[in-house]
This record gives sequence, structure tokens and C-alpha cells, in this order.
Amino acid sequence: MKKTAILAVLVLAACVEQAPPSAPAARQPLPAAGPVLSPDVAARNFVTVLARMEPVIERECRTRQPRANCDFQIVVDDRANQPPNAYQTVDRSGRPIIAFTLPLIAEARNSDELAFVLGHEAAHHIAAHLPRQQETAMTGALIFGVLTAATGGDAAAVRSAQDIGGTLGARRYAKDYELEADALGTILAWRAGYDPERGAAFFTRIPDPGNRFLGTHPPNASRIDTVRRTLAGLR
Repeated sequence: MKKTAILAVLVLAACVEQAPPSAPAARQPLPAAGPVLSPDVAARNFVTVLARMEPVIERECRTRQPRANCDFQIVVDDRANQPPNAYQTVDRSGRPIIAFTLPLIAEARNSDELAFVLGHEAAHHIAAHLPRQQETAMTGALIFGVLTAATGGDAAAVRSAQDIGGTLGARRYAKDYELEADALGTILAWRAGYDPERGAAFFTRIPDPGNRFLGTHPPNASRIDTVRRTLAGLR
């Protein structure tokens, strides 16, 4: 999913991920998502998904990150003119927050899609993607700043180099983080009793980012393949 600037997950470089020849199932159509839901049904689905997913998410968080804050707060971003989106961040105390925009809740065709998206966003926190991204951003800023200063750059040039280095550092593992979150999100949704493969049909209705250099997300086909491989292991 698209993230806010706080959790911008970009990438420095990555190879095109190909489905192995022995995995023809990855090329099969996903289960049907179903029709557009009424606002009342969409809202009820969202409430039900939160009730079933939150204990699973927090239990997995405590198991994998016993020292982390696993008291998730799940909120609805009801600001006007927001696109269908969900994102994960933390508040000032370090409490993890997952936000859904109203258009995303309305766009989801079934509970499986909502569960998968929620699992994906929670996985970013459980896998510590935000602090890992911040660390690589700081490293990139430091390296670029030092190199620029060493080659005679003035203060303005150093600041500019630090900005560029920080951005590239933050983007270094973006696609890997997204695929990691897809895999763990699949596990979380499965354990809560949802069908992650049906949930991944959400990818078929969003623009495919392809495999762009410095892109923030991997190709949709790679994400669906990750869900299917993870699900095959669970089954």
C-alpha cells in the first residue's frame, strides 16, 4: 500500500522477480473478489475484521518482538479527499498506529481484503521496518555528507548531499520490506481465519508500479506470488 512520508519505503535497486517455472499456480486467476459493497456492509466488515485480527496481530508482535510496543491502535483517517490507502506509523510514545482511509474501506470487496491489508500494515511494525529504514537513511545522509565535504563542498552542498543520501538510504530496502510485509500479512490473516489469496485480489484493482528504479513498491505480480508461496507453506 502507499505509505505516508513517515513510512516512505523506497528502494535503491532491485532485480525483477520471476515466478519459478515449477509454480504454475502463481499464474492462475485469484479468487473472485465480489461486487462493490454498500457503506453499511463495508463498515460492518471493517469492525468485524478488527475484532478478529487485532488479538492475532498483537500476539504475533509480542512473540517476535517481546521488547516492542505491541498495543496497536487502529484508526480511520476520515480527512476529505483521501485516496484508498492504509499506512502504519507510531505516535510520540512509540505506540504503533494503523490508519485506513474511508475510501479504502469502501473499496474493499470483502473481509479477506481488509484482513490482508491490516495484516500487511501490522507486519511493517512487527518486522521493525520503520526503525530499520530510519537507520539506513541516517547512514546514507552521513556518507553523502562526508564525501561532499571531503571533496570541497560548501555547507549548502553538504546539506543537499545529506538530503539526497538520506532519501536513497531510506529507499534501499523498500521492495524487500513490502514483500516481507506481504508474507507476514498473509500469515496473520490466515491465523485469524481469513483467505489471504482472496484478499490479495486487492492488488488487481490498483495501478501496477512495475519494477521501476527507485520505485517504492514491487510489481503486483511479485506481491501476489509472495502471498501464494507463503500460503502454500501454511497449507
